[in-house]
Amino acid sequence: MKAPLSACLVLSLILPACNAPQEGQPSASAAGYFDNTGRDDVLSGGVKLIPIETPSGSFRVWTKRTGNNPRMKVLLLHGGPGATHEYFEAFDSWFPGAGIEFYYYDQLGSAYSDQPDAPELWEIPRFVDEVEQVRVALGLDASNFFLLGHSWGGILAIEYALAHPGALKGLVVSNMMASIPAYNEYAQNVLMPQIDPQVLAEIEGYEATEDYGNPRYMELLLEHHYVDHILRLPLDQWPDGVNRAFAKINTDIYIPLQGPSELGASGKLLEWDRTAELSSIAVPTLVIGAQYDTMDPAHMEWMAGQFPDGEYLYCPNGSHMAMYDDQRTYFEGLIRWVRSVDGRS
Repeated sequence: MKAPLSACLVLSLILPACNAPQEGQPSASAAGYFDNTGRDDVLSGGVKLIPIETPSGSFRVWTKRTGNNPRMKVLLLHGGPGATHEYFEAFDSWFPGAGIEFYYYDQLGSAYSDQPDAPELWEIPRFVDEVEQVRVALGLDASNFFLLGHSWGGILAIEYALAHPGALKGLVVSNMMASIPAYNEYAQNVLMPQIDPQVLAEIEGYEATEDYGNPRYMELLLEHHYVDHILRLPLDQWPDGVNRAFAKINTDIYIPLQGPSELGASGKLLEWDRTAELSSIAVPTLVIGAQYDTMDPAHMEWMAGQFPDGEYLYCPNGSHMAMYDDQRTYFEGLIRWVRSVDGRS
């Protein structure tokens, strides 16, 4: 004699709501999320090397897909510039459980992508064109394409939204201000005074002589600034992906654009300011800021109010990498927002 069906199972046959996903669970079945049927990247585990055309020739950039969701696909733009996708690895712990398809991506010059010796390529418009080529190659469009940019990636995401407004379903600007002059003012008036004057003088001495490769220079930055405002964990507890990303930063890109460190900017980005253009970005936009960030949290909250359809996610215990030091706040808020935008369509 067969055992009777459980009450929940019986009801699930007639009441679909019985199996409705809970917060943090996939919106589609796990089997559907991990079903790679018809995908052309199955052999490589979701990895695609995408050909990119540039004024200096053809190159390839590395991407990796996780999951399937026809309505929610998030492309991640890492910071630096010249860092790597690796410090985003915390997304593996959250997005699959939420049923969100997402893509790691090393920008040209970074880690697994080609690294041409071509200084003329390290310009904002060229990076924006690269993102557009990646979007097209991955088959993302306004019905499903969410773009998340962190730090420098936030600059790139804003620029992309201005150049290609019709391609996006949603925009996330994570831990980035809309003005480098305002960022430098915050660093000068708020962050630098928190550093011991003797330590700050030593840091500035290395910068004055451009001795950026001196181990002492990075040691001072890590111990007296980065552990307070980049990632608020003891250095020996920094996640491996973060350490790998820091170790692989392409300084041939980072220094010309950003400058030598995260203690303000002094490179090609020095005059970058899009505060006046935020109101023209009509796509739903989430701005993520944190209390201990290198970026001014008040400015980032202000930014959210400038977007016609903006929202602010505040991480009270987080720093520049709030996806680690205020992880639950960061990801629960991000997932809720992505789902809310998807729910409008």
